[in-house]
Amino acid sequence: MTNGNPPDLEDAEPDLRAIPDDPYEREDPRSGRKSTGSRVILLLGLALLAAGVGWYLWSTFFAPKPAPVVAEAPPPPPPPPKAAEPAIQHPIDTAAITEPLPALAESDKPLAEGLAAAIDRDAIARYLISQDLVRRIVATVDNLPRKTYAQRLSPLKPAPGKFAVAGADAQMAISPQNAARYAPLVRAFEAVNSEKLVALYVRFYPLFQEAYREQGYPNAYFNDRLVQVLDLLIATREAPGQLAIAQPKVLYEFADPALEALPSGQKILLRMGPENAARVKAKLREIRALVAKEGGAAKPAGKAP
Repeated sequence: MTNGNPPDLEDAEPDLRAIPDDPYEREDPRSGRKSTGSRVILLLGLALLAAGVGWYLWSTFFAPKPAPVVAEAPPPPPPPPKAAEPAIQHPIDTAAITEPLPALAESDKPLAEGLAAAIDRDAIARYLISQDLVRRIVATVDNLPRKTYAQRLSPLKPAPGKFAVAGADAQMAISPQNAARYAPLVRAFEAVNSEKLVALYVRFYPLFQEAYREQGYPNAYFNDRLVQVLDLLIATREAPGQLAIAQPKVLYEFADPALEALPSGQKILLRMGPENAARVKAKLREIRALVAKEGGAAKPAGKAP
């Protein structure tokens, strides 16, 4: 102070203590400049670091897991078209049957009684196996077109006598005397009343159809098979003279491979001899005319009675 006068306002120094420090603006002691920008960058860096750490922790431990991608299964292929059931070629009319039928397992006695009207009782006792008769007939009819058939399932007893052979070794043949073994059976077969026999067959047809289903043919029709087998037997070739045979093991066989390859039913007729075979085929034609309905009203075989 000079001369007691108050100092000039322009010359007075500001009191820096009265101005609060800005925490974000400080002088750099080296340059004397303020470091506001560096602090902002530092704070931004810390914020970004914190955000990155937070995102890592959240995505690792808390973020929901994406649902697994499940490959869609291809659609199932369409079902194959259902095969049409075979049509019945020779239907049996069972509509007129009014009498109740016995069960298949109990049909032997009533069927044997019915056969007595068509076949001589003595012939039935001599040649027929009446036990399980329906099943035996069905099994034998079904097997006659095959190369072999089971004698144990036949409804007929074996022909009496022994198979007669002429010659030996490479000269073996069926003896003409062998036909005599079959002659009584052929005569009994010729004496059968075909109309009464077929009428009995029609009456008991549902049991024959049931037995045929048991053989493994749920959609087939037994009468169609019967007509097919009758046609096969009727078509057996004529073989006059002595037929050469061989005995490679226990059983005799036809020496001619073409004859040996024939169905078993045709080979039976050949062993009977030409005359017996001709008489049997004539009777078979008669029976076929009665059981075959050519051009009959067809219906699915699975609907058979």
